[in-house]
Amino acid sequence: MTFKEIKKIVSTKTVGIAGCGGLGSNCAVALARTGVGKLVVADFDVVEQSNLNRQYYYADQLGQKKSFTLSDNLYFVNPDVKVIAHDVKLEPKDIVRIFKDCDVIVEAFDQAEMKQMIIETVLREMPGKPLICGIGMAGFGNNNSIRMDQHDDLYICGDMETEIADDCPPMAPRVGIVANMQANQAIELLIKMCEK
Repeated sequence: MTFKEIKKIVSTKTVGIAGCGGLGSNCAVALARTGVGKLVVADFDVVEQSNLNRQYYYADQLGQKKSFTLSDNLYFVNPDVKVIAHDVKLEPKDIVRIFKDCDVIVEAFDQAEMKQMIIETVLREMPGKPLICGIGMAGFGNNNSIRMDQHDDLYICGDMETEIADDCPPMAPRVGIVANMQANQAIELLIKMCEK
């Protein structure tokens, strides 16, 4: 399949991204570069200095809302992608409302309880909707530990165990690998949807 053929398929699709930090911002860029037609992004946070080691933002964007700033940055990556940005701390009711029309949802939260919340919400309230999560990407090295596991419509990218800590911080290389795995899995699912 040529890139032109891939782009023709994915340009008709919508991907939701819950969280615009390290995973979400890098995944969104990969999807925009591939030509996904619409991205629905949601986050309540602002860009901080500590984010710049792994997130797709710039030093002159400090203090700006992540969801809107990511939308601006994606325009310069691919002006054809439509971005719907939400400045909201996601709760279960918001997840259903914001992402109901998405073909695939990508989970990109920092906190374990938020990851659990979106998994439970999507499985309960949106059966059949593919959800791609990122779990275990802190630190550096150990490339071969990063993988993708599938459980029905739940896809998990990461090493499934390395939690973020002061002595095991999230860093651009491993976060970027997992974010790009998420984007890659989303593209695969979108193309398979058109083959059915």
